[in-house]
Amino acid sequence: MQKTTMKTTEKYGRGIFASRNIKKDEFIEEAPVIVLPENEWKLMKKSILSNYVFRWEEHKGLALGYGSLYNHSYTPNARYYTNIENQSIDFYALEDIQENEEITVNYNGDPEDQSLLWFEVIE
Repeated sequence: MQKTTMKTTEKYGRGIFASRNIKKDEFIEEAPVIVLPENEWKLMKKSILSNYVFRWEEHKGLALGYGSLYNHSYTPNARYYTNIENQSIDFYALEDIQENEEITVNYNGDPEDQSLLWFEVIE
């Protein structure tokens, strides 16, 4: 059974939700990444896709699958790791996540990082 599904939320638009219970530290998803060199990022950053990229060493990375659709929270229930060698972003549960609960990550990378983001955060 697939662990996640996409749903529309009132607050944030699309989001990723647990389609079954997920245990703390459980692997959620491996999202393949398209690496964007600087010259391509300069073109892309003027598009709506700029809202969906991750820092990827000195470049940017666009996660495929559900990878770019997880919403932000300063109190996330999941985290992601950039897997440079595998060119993927790997998502893991920080705590038990119940079926139908939204899965969120901290866009700063570190789940405890409270740094401001480029948009107003609605909690």
